[in-house]
Amino acid sequence: MTGGDRRGRITVVGLGPGAARQMTPEAAAAVEAADLVFGYAPYLARLPERPGQERRPSDNREEIARASAALDAAVAGARVAMVSGGDPGVFAMAAAVCEAIEHGPEAWRALDFEVVPGVTAMLAVAARCGAPLGHDFCALSLSDNLKPWALVEKRLLLAAEAGFVIALYNPISRARPWQLGRAFALLRERLAGNVPVVFGRAAGREDERITLATLAEADPTQADMATCVIIGTTDTRIVPRPGLPPLVYAPRSADRPAPRAKGESAPRAEEEPVSPVEESAP
Repeated sequence: MTGGDRRGRITVVGLGPGAARQMTPEAAAAVEAADLVFGYAPYLARLPERPGQERRPSDNREEIARASAALDAAVAGARVAMVSGGDPGVFAMAAAVCEAIEHGPEAWRALDFEVVPGVTAMLAVAARCGAPLGHDFCALSLSDNLKPWALVEKRLLLAAEAGFVIALYNPISRARPWQLGRAFALLRERLAGNVPVVFGRAAGREDERITLATLAEADPTQADMATCVIIGTTDTRIVPRPGLPPLVYAPRSADRPAPRAKGESAPRAEEEPVSPVEESAP
């Protein structure tokens, strides 16, 4: 979505989960090229200062106002970067900018617009403990700021019944201290108590904390707004390692025989699993 003859442009940039090494080169280059950077103040604080570059921080609940101001600046000719933690398209600013463009003036639709992806929280947490998202999964936000809590509960229960691994974003806050506990209570109605739960706080940063519990024992006070919670299924495996953190992973297949032991004959052609290349194709 580019056009070379327009003066201004807006790029929505994912900064990753927080550590500088987890920010992609493309994201770093997009921020470096901007005249004006908009974002939630703690995200802007992650970025190194650049001479001649202006920053405009704002509060976390001002997404549409932030997007509108950034679009106006781009229309006026600025090269704008709108930064977001994690990936900007996952519960973040890319959707807010698109929403603003849809309902805003025609000039906003004529802008050069680009989204630069980043490593989102559930991927960072999963990487720190193994491969808990190795099979079918879904991501849900527990925030009810923009949707009714009844819908959150419905989606949680349906995801559990369908057998998805569930990654929970925005699990708890000072304004919403009860919702993660309620989510655990609902899931205990559908899932076995020994289902693994991973609390991943600040994955990849200096204050990282990765904690493993069972659903029966999961304590919501272990989470805050910097935490992504991954809830496994009855198929999720835990591999103990003496003196090392256990590995948590979701088997790649479901409703299939157990993996063959060394020396066993290969399955018939029609039973061959999908190749890794096909599994990961976009």
